[in-house]
Formats: sequence, structure tokens, C-alpha cells
Amino acid sequence: MKSAIESYIVKKVRQRRNKLKISQQYLADCLNVSRSFIKSIESPRTDKAYNVDHLNEIAKILKCSMREFIPEKPL
Repeated sequence: MKSAIESYIVKKVRQRRNKLKISQQYLADCLNVSRSFIKSIESPRTDKAYNVDHLNEIAKILKCSMREFIPEKPL
């Protein structure tokens, strides 16, 4: 299972992705990973999570700051 911070980050990325109407496939293509990789990260049943390099690239793709994915206070 994902840690609390990993779950929080995945939720924030998914919310931003959905707000911009960006598909899992498009995000996967931009990150040079498979759609199933993104799907598994977004699933609460797996322990897969984004790494810092992913988050940096995702922030570029979603046109936001990495800070948007990090909680203001520790969880």
C-alpha cells in the first residue's frame, strides 16, 4: 500500500490531470511510460508511486509547480 504522502501526491496529480482533461495515455506518452504504469500508480491497491523525476516532468506537463502536489504540513 502507498504511504499517506504517496497517496496524497497521486490524488493531487490525478485531480490536476482531470481538471486539464489530460488522459492517462497522454501523460504516459509524455513521461515515456506505459498507460498501465499510470493506471497502477493511480490505483489505491498498489504500492507504485511517482518518483521525484516523474513529479518534475508532470509539473511541466500540467503547467504547475511541484509544490501543488506537496501538502503544506506534514501528514
